[in-house]
Amino acid sequence: MAKDKQPHRSRFHKAKDDAQFAQQATTTPQTADPAYKLAFQDNEFLLREDLRPVRFQLELLKPELLLDEAKIESTLVIYGSARIPEPEAANGLETAATDDVQRNIARHLKAKAKYYDEARKLARLASQVPCDEDGCRHFVVCSGGGPSIMEAANRGAADEDRESIGLNIVLPHEQAPNRYVTPSLSFQFHYFALRKMHFLLRARAVAVFPGGFGTFDEMFELLTLIQTGKIKPIPIVLFGKAFWNRVVNFEALVEEGVVSARDLGLFQFVETAEEAWGIIQDFYANSEQH
Repeated sequence: MAKDKQPHRSRFHKAKDDAQFAQQATTTPQTADPAYKLAFQDNEFLLREDLRPVRFQLELLKPELLLDEAKIESTLVIYGSARIPEPEAANGLETAATDDVQRNIARHLKAKAKYYDEARKLARLASQVPCDEDGCRHFVVCSGGGPSIMEAANRGAADEDRESIGLNIVLPHEQAPNRYVTPSLSFQFHYFALRKMHFLLRARAVAVFPGGFGTFDEMFELLTLIQTGKIKPIPIVLFGKAFWNRVVNFEALVEEGVVSARDLGLFQFVETAEEAWGIIQDFYANSEQH
């Protein structure tokens, strides 16, 4: 008898094969009952409160495996508002406003429309980084997958005909990934915590554009992780010094004694994509020298 040269583990049926066999089972009262379903095919079972730890693990594991298979070694994460318009659409904001409050908001949004272009430019610069000798990609653009600044980031990568990542989140109102996210790298999350973890697991640099609560949440968590030594420092660039100094009084935090003066060195203000990319390149050039 010829010796079986296959690894021992290959003697077992694969899960997808058993799933197919299970679907072909003869219908009886026993096989028709939900209790008989394979656990990994039983959605009602997987959605039980008791299974939350398992869902956490699955939501952590799925993107990790697919990004590994895509040979994505590091990312450039771009955070920013879902409300800042593309410059071409900004002119109609004031016209559509019906009162002074809305007109004032429209003027502010119009003034920030330039950052759509800067996010797109920065993504283009990052997407020009070649693969390394092992065929792995670095500074792959990663956004929240939504509209506005996030769309601009994915769009910039698409301009260079390169892949980009979108980490979307299930929300009560309908939303979909922007059309520039690479379909095979478009992920949907239930848990904000797991989504934020995936933003940073591969992050080699982070660009933060003007934004609201979500942007603040992501930015301050990153600053806290570096401040407390939970992760190593990476370049963090904040676009729009006037915006950030208006909405956050960083100096007052130092004066009040709740952060140290050196903590304000964890990030740098920039206005253009070229300036931001230069800071990121300098950071790693200096790191290699030391």
